[in-house]
Amino acid sequence: MTPLKLTGSLSLGSRVALIILGSSLITVIAIVSIAYQALVDDFEDLLIQRQLLETTRMAERVDQKIELRLNALTAFASQLPQGDRLPPAAELEESLKRQSTLRELFPASLLVFDDQGRAVAENVHVTGRIGTSYQDRPHFRKAFATLKPLVSKPIVGRVTGQPLLSFLAPILSSQGTLLGFAGGTVDLSETTLLPKLNVDSEVSAGVTQRIIDTENFLQVDSGNGAQDILPLPDPGEDALIDAALSGIRFGQVIDNHGELFIYATHHLQRLGWMFVRAVPYDQATVPARESFSRFAVITLLIALVLAVISYALARATMSPLDRMTARVQRMSSQPDSAFRLREVGTSEVKNLARAFNQLLAEREALAYMKDHFMSSVSHELRTPLTSMNGALRLIASGATGELEEKTQGMADLALRNGERLQLLISDLLDLNKLSEGSMKTDICAGKLAPIVSEAITDNTTMAADHGVTLTFDVNEDLTCLADSHRLRQILDNYISNAIKFSPEGGEVSVKAEKTAGSRVRIVVSDQGPGVPDSFSGEVFKRFAQAETGTARSVKGTGLGLAICYELAKLMNGRVGYYNQGGAHFWIELPTPETAVPEPSEMETTG
Repeated sequence: MTPLKLTGSLSLGSRVALIILGSSLITVIAIVSIAYQALVDDFEDLLIQRQLLETTRMAERVDQKIELRLNALTAFASQLPQGDRLPPAAELEESLKRQSTLRELFPASLLVFDDQGRAVAENVHVTGRIGTSYQDRPHFRKAFATLKPLVSKPIVGRVTGQPLLSFLAPILSSQGTLLGFAGGTVDLSETTLLPKLNVDSEVSAGVTQRIIDTENFLQVDSGNGAQDILPLPDPGEDALIDAALSGIRFGQVIDNHGELFIYATHHLQRLGWMFVRAVPYDQATVPARESFSRFAVITLLIALVLAVISYALARATMSPLDRMTARVQRMSSQPDSAFRLREVGTSEVKNLARAFNQLLAEREALAYMKDHFMSSVSHELRTPLTSMNGALRLIASGATGELEEKTQGMADLALRNGERLQLLISDLLDLNKLSEGSMKTDICAGKLAPIVSEAITDNTTMAADHGVTLTFDVNEDLTCLADSHRLRQILDNYISNAIKFSPEGGEVSVKAEKTAGSRVRIVVSDQGPGVPDSFSGEVFKRFAQAETGTARSVKGTGLGLAICYELAKLMNGRVGYYNQGGAHFWIELPTPETAVPEPSEMETTG
C-alpha cells in the first residue's frame, strides 16, 4: 500500500501526527549542525571586530579631514591682519580668490567676517550674504568666547538654505585683539565626508555606512552619496538607526526588509557624530558554508529525502481542505450562487462541510429577508411617516396655535427626527429602485455651476453647525450630461459626508475641471483623516462604514455612497476617491462633446 493510499484511511489527527514525526526527524538532523553553527559564530565575531575597526577608521578619516580644513583656514586667517585692522573688502575678496587650495577644501564658499560676525567678503557670490550678521549662531557665539578654530554642528545656511558645515578661524591682531573670522563652508548636499566604498567588493556586498548627529538627531550622511541633512526617522522606521542609538556599540539588527546585518558604531566627540557601518550577516555565514561544503551536501540530501516524504504526507492531508477552500472562494466570488460543499472525506472534514453548508443556508435566508425589507419599508412606513411629518410641520409652524417654548422645542425635535427617518427611507427606496433597474433619469446637457452653487447653499446650515467652511470653484462655462436632480443627490451626499468628517474650523471645497478625455470631474475635498486603507475596497458598497478613530460620532446607514455609485452608472459616469491631506471624493460625467460614453466603473486610489 502506497503512502498516499495509507493516509487516505487516516483521520486528520493521524495525518498531523505523521507530519509532526517528520518534523522531529528533521530537528534531529538539525542538531548535528551545531558544530557548523559554532564556526559561524566565530566568523561572526571576526566580522564584528572588523566593523569596529572600520568605523574607527571612518571617524579618524573624517576627523583628519576636519583638522586639515581647520589648520588650512587658521593659516589663512593669520595672513589677513594689516596691523590692528582688516584689509578693505576688495583686498579680502582678491585674497580669497587666490586661495586655490582652500577652494578645494571648502568648495561651497570662503568668507571673511568682521569682529561683529558680519560677512564682509566672499569668493562665491550669494545674494544677500554680504552684510548679514551670523553672531547669533551657536558656533559663532562659541568662537567669540574661545577665540579658537572650530567647526559647527550641521546647520542650514541662512541665505542659501543648504545643509552646511561651517568652519571658523579667528583673525587676531598682533596684540591678540579679535579682528574677525575666516570662514569656510562645506555643502553636505554636494560633498560627502564618508570614505568611498570599494566599488568591486563592498558595494556589491551590501555594505552600509552612515553618519548620525546624535545631539541634534539628524542624519548627516546616508552613505548613498551627498544629500540633504534629514531628521532621523521615527523609532521603528529604521532598525539600523534604532540599534545605533541604543547605546550598544555593536551587534546584529534586522532591517525593515527582514535582512539580518552586523553593525558597529564609533562616536566622534568633536562633532557629536556617530559613525555607523553595517554588513550583511551573509559575510559571516558564507565562509563557514565553504568550510563545511561536504557536510552541507550530505545534510541537503538527507533533508531532501525527508522533505519529499513530508510533502507527500502534507499533500495527502491537506488536499480535502484545499478542495474545500477552492469551493468556498468560488462561493465568495459569486454570492448569489447555490454551491454547496460535498460532505465527504474524514469525519472532521465532513463536519466542517456540514457546518459551512448550514451557515450558507442561513446566509441565503438573511439575504432574502434583506432584499424584501426595503419593499416592506416602502409600503408600511412611507405613507404614515409622511402624514406624521406633515402634521408635525403644521404644529411646529404654529398653524394649530402658538406653542409654549418647551412644547415648541419638542415639536421641532420630533420634526427633525421624522425628516431624518424619511430621508433614510428614501435612501432605502432609491437603493431598491436602483437594484431593480427601475430608477428613471432625465439626462440632458446643462451648466454645472448653478447645480454646485445650490448644493453649497443648501448645506451651509449643516456646515455652520459643525464649524466648517464651504467653498467652491467652478467655471461658469462648464457643462455636462447629467440628471441635475440626481447629480444634486450625489453632491449633497459627498458634501454632507465631508462636513461630518472635517475637523472644527476646517474647510470643505468643491472644484470642477475638464479632464483629458472630454469629461468633467467634480471633486469634493475635506481636511479630515481620510479613508482608512483597510476600508478602501468597501467605500462604495452597501451598508459599509469605516471606523475613523475620531472622537466625533459620525452616524449613518452606509447607503449614501452606494447610491452615489449606482446613480453615477445611470448617468454614464464614474466615482472614486483618493487621500491627500484629507479625503477627496470625485465624480466624472460626460460632456456634450463626448462622442461615446466611457464604461461606468468605480475607481479608488489611495
